[in-house]
Amino acid sequence: MAAPIAPRHVLLAYSGGLDTSVAISWIAERYGASVTTLTVDVGQQGELEGALARAKRNGAREARFVDAKAAFAQEFVWPAVTANALYQGAYPLSTALARPLIARTLVEVARQVGADAVAHGCTGKGNDQVRFDVAIQTLAPELAIIAPVREWNMNREDEIRYAKDHSLEIRVTPKTPYSIDENLWGRSIEGGILEDPDRPAPEEVFDWTGRSDSWPASPEEVVVTFERGVPVALDGRRMDPVPLVREMNQRAGANGVGRIDHVEDRVVGIKSRETYECPGAVALIEAHRALESLVLPRDLLSFKSLIDRRFGEVVYEGMWFSPLREALQAFLERTQEVVSGDVTLRLFQGNAKATRRRSPYSLLAPELATYAASSTFRQDAAVGFIHLYGLANERAYGRGKESRERTSPSKGRTKRAARAILPASP
Repeated sequence: MAAPIAPRHVLLAYSGGLDTSVAISWIAERYGASVTTLTVDVGQQGELEGALARAKRNGAREARFVDAKAAFAQEFVWPAVTANALYQGAYPLSTALARPLIARTLVEVARQVGADAVAHGCTGKGNDQVRFDVAIQTLAPELAIIAPVREWNMNREDEIRYAKDHSLEIRVTPKTPYSIDENLWGRSIEGGILEDPDRPAPEEVFDWTGRSDSWPASPEEVVVTFERGVPVALDGRRMDPVPLVREMNQRAGANGVGRIDHVEDRVVGIKSRETYECPGAVALIEAHRALESLVLPRDLLSFKSLIDRRFGEVVYEGMWFSPLREALQAFLERTQEVVSGDVTLRLFQGNAKATRRRSPYSLLAPELATYAASSTFRQDAAVGFIHLYGLANERAYGRGKESRERTSPSKGRTKRAARAILPASP
């Protein structure tokens, strides 16, 4: 929805970064509206109190704050774990999962403060504009949406210059042009030389995974306990969701786990080189997948992989508040009733691998799987099974082969010529 001609009060989703810092002044200048900022804590590691103070110094009439870490973990991160959610097989959706929660909070607070418009700092070529706009439009169609960076059509250099000209307090310089977004589930880094897919990401952009030359020379093990598909304990210590994810971020990150560097297909139709650090997400999803392989039957695992992929796509594409996401999540929740047990992860030199798994719902029957003399598997029954299993394929393939030979003269001539020069069978 286009912004009204003269909004009176705008609630700005404020991260403390460059885009939203300059947006405060720009909205007041462009629309003559008062600006209240809203900072939603979804687990970012930055100095939130400092960001709120900067918002006021940069012209906000009020700086509001909402602690949403617990809601983020429980309502958004845990469903993503049950879906083994990795967009295009690589990205754990850290930023994508946070956007619908921020949008929902933005709508709630806008109604509380009487704002007639909401604003965000997304560009016109990114995914987040879609996620914010679609969510806000769905939840509160009466609110106008302002996207200063998109409407302004300015680049980062222009924004830095604008901030300098207007004496705004920012923490980005031309020498450190990276755009960083953090939350409990991961850290994304964009900009600068990272835009070139032919250049390796420099060590300076990584924070949660340290420097590769500092990773421990010996592996570390951690036992993750799941109940109904959700992590509830590490090494036998029961933990609430937020501290559990934070500890996994620290332990997996210290071993270099969770660095992601791939070319991603954005919602708006362009490809982009993306760099992420998601140590806890990568480790917990690996553990969850290992446990599912033990307790879910083959047909369900196969079909669920399709649902997992679609769930990740729906989240990435900004359709969290949709009947499709709700239906997919309902299916996922049904599959998790038996996904309980322990998985031992081996963290070492950038990798997280499951080495042990156990569950009271395990479908692995030792007396059938063993090759020892104690095996109860009837090997003689395999002959009849294999015959029936391949029967339809045998008949269909043979019939198709004959048809292809009849309709392909060149292949037929080649086969006849080959037979002509072969010696007769004895």
